[in-house]
Amino acid sequence: MKTSKLNLWIMLILVALFVTSCTPGSMHFTEQPAGFFMGLWHGFISFFTFIISLFSDHVKVYEVNNNGGWYNFGFILGISIFYGGGSKGTCGKRR
Repeated sequence: MKTSKLNLWIMLILVALFVTSCTPGSMHFTEQPAGFFMGLWHGFISFFTFIISLFSDHVKVYEVNNNGGWYNFGFILGISIFYGGGSKGTCGKRR
């Protein structure tokens, strides 16, 4: 039983590291601007990057070096997918 709890903690840590390995960069990013798919990914992992950004000044929730509208669209779409959008509010039982 104790081994299964240890394995669970190791898996949770590995998943957290995997999910946050591609967090948004800083203003000093010199590569290409982030596009739609990076916006989608950053929106999807926004919860994790927000938690980490509370404890670190080097991690940001939103990529500063982006290409504008398509990054924003991907970011909002990623947030909608991760948090469930508005569909959960309409699935209640009718009285």
